[in-house]
Amino acid sequence: MNTQRQVSLPEELCAAAEQRYGKQFPTIESLLEFILHEILRDDAEKLDQKEKAILEQRLRDLGYI
Repeated sequence: MNTQRQVSLPEELCAAAEQRYGKQFPTIESLLEFILHEILRDDAEKLDQKEKAILEQRLRDLGYI
């Protein structure tokens, strides 16, 4: 099920975003959805990098690297 929420934002902020990104995103909702997906993806990548560093350190400690 695809439930949605309503969000209230200042009109001038929305107007500025629509003016700047209106050609790439037909609605402010589609712009915000894209931004939220990107932020969440970046967080996942950062976590993956931390996990990779931990694994590499463990391999170094064991003498494999």
